[in-house]
Amino acid sequence: MDYPIRTLQQIRPLLVGLRKHAGMSQAQVAALLGVTQQSYAKIEANPAATSVERLFTILRLLGGEIVLAQNGEPGEAAIIDAMPNRAPAGGRPVPATKSKKVSVAAPSKVPPPTKKMEPW
Repeated sequence: MDYPIRTLQQIRPLLVGLRKHAGMSQAQVAALLGVTQQSYAKIEANPAATSVERLFTILRLLGGEIVLAQNGEPGEAAIIDAMPNRAPAGGRPVPATKSKKVSVAAPSKVPPPTKKMEPW
């Protein structure tokens, strides 16, 4: 099953769910990573603060993966009214609005990856 990630806050429950689905405890995952259970608990509590390399390693251990998908044209984001004609509390229905396209600046040059090794 696919779980689209649109915010960093979504990573934590997905890591917990993948670990539980694999039938593993935090201590078991930590042992495979070569860290303490407390260190792994910190990663699981705030996965956005860990390195991408470490996150990929954890995902591999838990049978997960990251898939990137493009939704729409490059450099543009669509804002869509998800609930047209929905009445606000105690009010009359609000007419549906058309989708607006917002221009998003293209990313500048991406720096090449470093060969820095992380000790863990």
